[in-house]
Amino acid sequence: MQSVLIAAEESHILRILNSSFQTLDSIKDGISHIFANFFCSKYFSIDLIDTRYRGIDEVKTSYNQNQCELSENGRRQSEPSDGDEGQCSGAVFNVLDTMLKDSLDRLKTMRQSISWDAIGSECCDFEVNYKRDITIIRALCLEGKLGVALSLWYMMIQKSVIPDVITHNYLINGFCKTGNLDKAEWLVKEMLFRGPPPNCATYNTLIKGYCLQKDIERALNLFSTMANSGIAPNRVTCNIIVHALCKKGLLEDARKLLTEILGDTHPKDTSNLITSTILMDGSFKNGDINRALTYLDGIFCGGIPLDTVFYNVAIHGFCLIGDISTAYKYVCEMFKRGFLPDIFSYNTLIGALCKEGRTTEACYIYNVMSRMGVSPDQITYKMIIQGLCFHGNVIKANLFLHAMLDDSVVPEPLIWNVIIDGYGRCGNMQKALSIREQMAAFGVMPNTFTYNALIHSQIKSGNVVEAHSLKKEMVLNGSFPDLVTYNLLLGASCNLGNIHSVLQIYDEIVRGGYYPDIITYTELLKYYCIQGYTEKAEDLLEKLQTLNLQVDHVPFLILMKKYCKMRELDKAFELYQKWLLRKS
Repeated sequence: MQSVLIAAEESHILRILNSSFQTLDSIKDGISHIFANFFCSKYFSIDLIDTRYRGIDEVKTSYNQNQCELSENGRRQSEPSDGDEGQCSGAVFNVLDTMLKDSLDRLKTMRQSISWDAIGSECCDFEVNYKRDITIIRALCLEGKLGVALSLWYMMIQKSVIPDVITHNYLINGFCKTGNLDKAEWLVKEMLFRGPPPNCATYNTLIKGYCLQKDIERALNLFSTMANSGIAPNRVTCNIIVHALCKKGLLEDARKLLTEILGDTHPKDTSNLITSTILMDGSFKNGDINRALTYLDGIFCGGIPLDTVFYNVAIHGFCLIGDISTAYKYVCEMFKRGFLPDIFSYNTLIGALCKEGRTTEACYIYNVMSRMGVSPDQITYKMIIQGLCFHGNVIKANLFLHAMLDDSVVPEPLIWNVIIDGYGRCGNMQKALSIREQMAAFGVMPNTFTYNALIHSQIKSGNVVEAHSLKKEMVLNGSFPDLVTYNLLLGASCNLGNIHSVLQIYDEIVRGGYYPDIITYTELLKYYCIQGYTEKAEDLLEKLQTLNLQVDHVPFLILMKKYCKMRELDKAFELYQKWLLRKS
């Protein structure tokens, strides 16, 4: 019975030791079982200790020898004494201490390796990925790819990685530029909820977005709530709101707001120049010349460093009031102070000169800016060409058109249309059609205004049939007639007395969903007078006075001329009295 117990105990020890070869936890379990079996049985063989260091073959050999001794003698030949048991137990404890110490040393080495190498590598990778992601978001915002940028931002948030406040400001600025203010406002709320907290630049960006959309009320509401977030508005905030108020003509409100926030005393630095320039520009545009000059003198006398923007605003202000001589004076002042006029300076002067009909001086300014290394843009050419065509010098305007093409600047449709209309007004229909063909050759498709200019030229030349053909051509080319087109054709048909064409065109106007204007009714009234339908003309005039239209003197004058030809002077005088009463 005793030998059976011993064999069972030894087989139990082997199972425990075999399961302890893989992990440290298994070793601990093996040790606990060894201690238990050692105190339960004095027949413990030291050769059965952990095979992790001696090898499993030694354990199997010791086990086989003991089994052989038991089978041959039926019992052990000699049993250990008390002294032998003490020596055996001491050896066991020494072996166990060695095993435990080696295992703990191995675990310590593994943990140190993980803490310094693996964890350090993970932290480095995290920082690199973070910088990469925010750099990509900012670049996408600058390129206008806000949808992709917002998706990447959302992926970072899902990983519990929050971009910094500058990256959020990039996103908000992008949405404000595209007019998506709801999305920008939502991002600010997300910053208040999960971080990082918005700064003054965040609020300035959103306020500027509201001002660009001309929503001053929301801008002022956001301005008033900045203090609730612990952020004080700076001068940039004030400049944005002051500029928006000045654009709406609320100059006095802008001054009060500026005084309330910044006070009467503030440092006279570059930012102060921006504020004074905004107020000066608003005063010029509102016609308050005295206050504008007060700001101008204050800037000069205050010793504030000036810049090109200040001079451009001053030049533009004097051009608005028609004082081009003073504008020239400030251009000279720019050169004296070391500032070179830019494209805005030259365009302001050219626009003012063309408006006053001084096209020769405008062309001279064009030559000066070219020699100074300032390349003219579309606005420069448009103002000069329009001015030349308006004053009948279409040939020189065409030279500027060729100059644009030589500079690889493809004119916009408006410039082509102005020249086509100029040749049409001069009666040179062949040149007008040639410009239209050249326009299409450069990839600029004729639009409704192009065809209207050509139709007007054909009608003026007496080619009404060709004018109707142009209307059909514009429909085939994807352009649709507007009310101007129909009024031109209606007037031509009325002058010819073609009743069928008049009724057909008027029917097209109504069926096309257009509302006849005062020109349409005037042409009809003229037609009735030419055909002798005086009663219909009188009824139409009465109808005009009941409609919500700005009726001028032309319908009255047409009917009065008809009365005079019919020698019905009383009716003509009576109609004249009605016109005087309406005018008063």
